[in-house]
Amino acid sequence: MSAKGHEAGMIIPPVAPKSPKTITQLGRVRTDDYAWMKDDAWREVLRDPATLSAAIRAHLEAENAYTKAMLADTEALQAQLFAEMRGRIKEDDSSVPAPDGPWDYYVRYDAGAQHPIHARRPRGRDDGETVLLDVERLAAGKSYFQVGGAAHSPDHSLYAWAVDEQGSEYYEILVRDLATGSTLPGSAASASGDFTFSPCSQWLFWIWRDENARPAKVFRRPARGGADVLVYEEADDGMFLGVGTSADDSHVMIHIGNQETTEVRLVPAASPTAQPVVAEPRQVGVKYSLDHWGDRWVIRTNADGAMDFKLCQANADVPAKAHWCDWIAHVPGRYIEGFAAYAGHLVRAERVNAVDRLVVTARDGDEHVVEFEEEAFALGLAGGYEFNTTLTRFTYESPTTPRQWFDYDMANRRRTLRKTQEVPSGHDPSRYVARRLTAVATDGAEVPITVLMLKDTPLDGSAPLMLYGYGAYGHAMDANFSIRNLSLVNRGWIWATAHIRGGSDKGWGWFLDGRKEKKPNTFTDFIACAEHLVKQGYGASGRIAAYGGSAGGMLMGAVANLRPGLWKAVIAAVPFVDVLSTMSDTDLPLTPPEWPEWGNPIEDPAAYDLIASYSPYDNVAAKPYPAILATGGLSDPRVTYWEPAKWVARLRANTTGEAPILLKINMEAGHGGASGRFDFLKEIALDYAFALWAMEEGWRTS
Repeated sequence: MSAKGHEAGMIIPPVAPKSPKTITQLGRVRTDDYAWMKDDAWREVLRDPATLSAAIRAHLEAENAYTKAMLADTEALQAQLFAEMRGRIKEDDSSVPAPDGPWDYYVRYDAGAQHPIHARRPRGRDDGETVLLDVERLAAGKSYFQVGGAAHSPDHSLYAWAVDEQGSEYYEILVRDLATGSTLPGSAASASGDFTFSPCSQWLFWIWRDENARPAKVFRRPARGGADVLVYEEADDGMFLGVGTSADDSHVMIHIGNQETTEVRLVPAASPTAQPVVAEPRQVGVKYSLDHWGDRWVIRTNADGAMDFKLCQANADVPAKAHWCDWIAHVPGRYIEGFAAYAGHLVRAERVNAVDRLVVTARDGDEHVVEFEEEAFALGLAGGYEFNTTLTRFTYESPTTPRQWFDYDMANRRRTLRKTQEVPSGHDPSRYVARRLTAVATDGAEVPITVLMLKDTPLDGSAPLMLYGYGAYGHAMDANFSIRNLSLVNRGWIWATAHIRGGSDKGWGWFLDGRKEKKPNTFTDFIACAEHLVKQGYGASGRIAAYGGSAGGMLMGAVANLRPGLWKAVIAAVPFVDVLSTMSDTDLPLTPPEWPEWGNPIEDPAAYDLIASYSPYDNVAAKPYPAILATGGLSDPRVTYWEPAKWVARLRANTTGEAPILLKINMEAGHGGASGRFDFLKEIALDYAFALWAMEEGWRTS
């Protein structure tokens, strides 16, 4: 399995040995030549990568060495791309302070630091800083260090944070006494990164992960340390768990759900040790979320056929559905994404035809829209700590406009710009143009595309085109500003984002039309976007780089199988490509919770056949594949390392073309890649350097 070796002066790729494993399922038979790449002790590998079997480690290291050798000529380019992207980051940056009572809370970076400092200072002042958590100091000497949740107690006396030192998403939750500066004994281990203080500050609610990395139980412990008490245990291993508090601090809330069903359990803040009470029992296909708005509950739900969601109100102590009254009606095509509640106002985020908007509603029913002018942009509710305020905070950005933070007074309708993202190396929005195009899918659906390019880029098909897509779980692709994408655009590339089905870009129905039995729409939508861009002169067939990660990596595998000649290069980051095997393995962390998205091939023959028809790994065939770079993380619990490794082995064994198939596994990280803000950019620089190299067929001289 050596990556080094020469034949006629060429670098020889690793050859993964085949060890055929026959799998019989629902009367169907398939053979997996590379099943051996899954370490039998994978659970231990998540927590301690050193336990990986020697044979698998040797193969992955050989793959990494081969990729490094093949891309050796791009190392200077990688360094240049990294320097460019880092140069667009204000290194000593700081967030806009968020007020809470006597304090302003914020996060800042020292110049050169990979990790932030969490701090506070007296409200309205620029001096008197107290450091709450110095992540850079804690991360010193560690190859991976990631802080998940971090929060102060409502009485401002404690600070808690969740840390993952492996990338496995098993967190440890620690609490610091802010009066003494000491970390309290007795951390919560094997936790998810999600936790909350009770509104009285006396208790910490946290979530425990089982041996399969599933969030399974909610515990409560004294905030200053002590015995854990089981608050709730979820019997259905297909559900995720979350904890939080209501906006008015009246309740602790336990969120239970998957992609199509939710349930919320409530603990009154006045009785934090009480057993949680179900708001509305779960019903398959019904999603809801809620918040307490002072004297009533507000519920966002898709119940009663409200596909794109509506808002209801309830005055009962326990907001069961029998007490829900329609408030903001369901409008097809107007997707209500979420809302934020304040004492006198409620702000909801909506999306219509892949365009965001914010709507403010006062308690008396008066309503207005916060207006914006650009053709393509992204809005986000930035949140805050205080309920009794007329100020809300939101972010605004577009492909050409760096992110801006605004405070918006909901009473007098005035916005105040608090911060604009600085680009130290310089950024002139007037050099660029962002456009919104529409492709027509095979079934007539209109698929939006957001394009960014230099104003003088020719539209004659000569420009290299990068087409990015995701299309899963209802996640929309925002038209945001990216310091990373500029490195390609400034080199004359066109960057396009395909708002394909499977996301919620055009509403929840857009998501439903790209899941389960309709999943193939995601792939054909992406191809339709590529073909439309070619027809309009934004690219040329065979000179397109396709890019996606995780479920978007599955998209990359599918379109590489369906239309290999359309792409010059495919970049699949942590790609979910072994769909049939993974969705048939109930020991894996995300398999049961994922069945609502993909179907259950263990029990449903139709689901098996559908997944088998598109699963990228299972549909690799003898054809000339484009240049492909697959990346992964050894500690990834979401898309396990063996998925890209197996896929690359099968691709390399079957391709009839000359383009290389490369694999890069981060041996010290998980799903999100490197934890440092600069180290992560090195991974992006590798992706982009590969795209530039592949576009010019750099492998011919490697």
